[in-house]
Amino acid sequence: MKRQKREREELLFARGFKAGLTGRSLDTCPYQDINLRQHWTAGWRDGRVNEREGYRGISALHLVPV
Repeated sequence: MKRQKREREELLFARGFKAGLTGRSLDTCPYQDINLRQHWTAGWRDGRVNEREGYRGISALHLVPV
C-alpha cells in the first residue's frame, strides 16, 4: 500500500512539474482534494522555478521527474 501511495504522489508531482515548466497557471490544477493538490502544487512550483531559470523545451527534459 505504501508503495502505491508513493507512486501516486510522484506521479502528481511530475504532472505539476510539467505544468509549471510549460508556464501553465496554478489555477489549472485538476485536483480538488487537498492532499492530491498539495503534491501537484509542489511539482508546479519546482517547474516554475526551472522555467524562470531558463529551462525550456529540450533543455528541460532531463529535469522532469520520472
